[in-house]
Amino acid sequence: MSKKVLVAYASRSNATAEIAETIGAELRAHNHDVDVLDVSRVGDIAAYDVVILGSALYVRRWQRAAVRFLRHNVGPLRDRQVWLFHSGPVGPDKEQDQAMPPAVRRLAHAIGASPAITFAGRLDPATAKGFLARHLATGDLAADSRDWQKIRTWAADISAALEATERSTWHRPAPEDAPKHSPKHMSKHPAGHFLG
Repeated sequence: MSKKVLVAYASRSNATAEIAETIGAELRAHNHDVDVLDVSRVGDIAAYDVVILGSALYVRRWQRAAVRFLRHNVGPLRDRQVWLFHSGPVGPDKEQDQAMPPAVRRLAHAIGASPAITFAGRLDPATAKGFLARHLATGDLAADSRDWQKIRTWAADISAALEATERSTWHRPAPEDAPKHSPKHMSKHPAGHFLG
């Protein structure tokens, strides 16, 4: 069954926005109804079954707008399936998973979301913002390190998890068929749901 999905992002130089658009396109290819929005444009999330949130990771920090979105929506996000990603690493460490900043980690725990997956980033002299980024962009680190296959595979895995959850959701049987001990409802976050 198709899900209504929000892919929200906080991007510093448009690289994370392009990742969000790719995730949205992959989910649409799996027949989900997807909105891809800058997180600053997101209002009420009541219409969405699923929320995917991504942030640029700069000096090991998330963008403020993404953190604000989590903080303001802890209650509603608890009732939805939530996936997180961040993007930014370049150079020799581009494939290494990056820890979530402490505030994001606490909010993810409060929501019940698994740790964010890390996607490599892009460092382009034409779009670099901030003294450090502009300085690094003049050296050997300047490159587009994003792994589009990894990004599409992650989005496809999310779709598979949504479909599996839909098929596996336990429905209360009719009273005459009800067992003595009803099984527990399946967790909204299936075990091992492939986050880095």
